[in-house]
Amino acid sequence: MNRVVILVFEQVDLLDVGGPYEVFLTADRLHQRSGGSPIFEVIVASPDGEPVTSFGGMGLVPQLAVSEVDQADVVVVPGAVAIDAVCASPEVADAVAALTRLATTTASVCTGAFLLADQGALDGLPWTTHFEDVAGLGQRISSDKGLERVRWVDAGAVVTAGGLSNGLAMSLHLVERLAGRELAVATATQIEYDWDPDDGFTLRQQSES
Repeated sequence: MNRVVILVFEQVDLLDVGGPYEVFLTADRLHQRSGGSPIFEVIVASPDGEPVTSFGGMGLVPQLAVSEVDQADVVVVPGAVAIDAVCASPEVADAVAALTRLATTTASVCTGAFLLADQGALDGLPWTTHFEDVAGLGQRISSDKGLERVRWVDAGAVVTAGGLSNGLAMSLHLVERLAGRELAVATATQIEYDWDPDDGFTLRQQSES
């Protein structure tokens, strides 16, 4: 079974969290409904295990503190509107560092890419973030590998998504990577999301171009 850990923190973007959460949860439910064993365990963790308030005021209650997470196949790092303030939080930085050390695959949604960049996770790799922030993040980390207007960029162990709803597309791509296209398509159909499995960018494609 694949353990998916989604990080939450103060002022996190709600859709960055909820999109991946719903995709992996639905994929697991459909897999079990068709007679399979559980395939995704979805865990929400905050830096200290305490509830957080998302951007706009909705509260989110995590299941664990990051220090209690001992294993992760996929870690999802969401973004925030005030990403500079989030990046300046030592608690969030430590949480991202701890989770990325555990993860087999680290994924970001929207400006969550800034948090990965601060850990050096994007160094030398193609990446994306919200289209308004690609240039700024590129300057910040002296990278010309940022891609605009793509839903997700798969660089192997690191996968980044564009803004907000692109977290859905990226998560469906990860379901395909981990459990096959049939389940990913069924999940997209179940959540009534118009998903194009080829509407992303992979490191392999860049190597072949």
